[in-house]
Amino acid sequence: MIKIWKNTKTLDAYIDSSIFTSDKKEADIALLGSKTIDPDEFPKLKAIFRAGISKDNLPFEKAKQRGIKICLPSSKVADYIFEETANFTCYLILKMLYSEVGTIDPWEKYGRIALRNKKLLIIGMGKIGSKVAKKLDMLLQILTFDACRNSEDELYPLLSQADCITLHIPNSLDNKGYFDKQKLSYMKNGAILINTARGPIVSEDDLYDEIRQDRIKAAFDVYWEEPYKGKLLEYYPDRFFMTPHVASTCNEFLEGAARDLKEIMASL
Repeated sequence: MIKIWKNTKTLDAYIDSSIFTSDKKEADIALLGSKTIDPDEFPKLKAIFRAGISKDNLPFEKAKQRGIKICLPSSKVADYIFEETANFTCYLILKMLYSEVGTIDPWEKYGRIALRNKKLLIIGMGKIGSKVAKKLDMLLQILTFDACRNSEDELYPLLSQADCITLHIPNSLDNKGYFDKQKLSYMKNGAILINTARGPIVSEDDLYDEIRQDRIKAAFDVYWEEPYKGKLLEYYPDRFFMTPHVASTCNEFLEGAARDLKEIMASL
């Protein structure tokens, strides 16, 4: 019988629990979330399945040396990930932009700027960022920045204009701490930072300092460690709104990923 070792609970409800093992020496397949593994700890490993679209935690070199197959969700399943992550990002943007509209007790309405007059900066115009731009174009003024199309010096004027900034860049070594003290300092007072990409692309310490000063707010679905228990919890939910890495977690994605994994099992 094929045995699966996992470091994610993502597909627990969709895969027969009897085939899971906690013993790395027994595993034929490794089912990965956002954390990585060392293939050397898995002597029988034949395949690695990533329950998501990010590749930054996949050990390509060692897998190639060992003849271990690295598998990602099929294109149909990936489409659900792109679409639902974009939708969830839009939800966080609108939630945060409408977070201070008034109170029930006392019954009070706060003044606000019309949504159409607010500016959204999308950093990273790949498959998710471009979808966010298309979906919100009728609601907000859209600004975009992509390192493949724009020079770095074009970014800072955009940062200072934006009422909300959403990040859609990969978690590469070059991007670790990409959104740092300098970039955060260009955000105007009261602006909002959204992150549904990867936690480490933002400097946790620098973000904490800005939120501690009550200068900006943020909404994150991804973190530097998960479950997140870091110092920004101090400001949840008003100044640092959190969701538990669920942007892409719709039923269609989970069911499709489980089917993909079962096909890999059958092929072995």
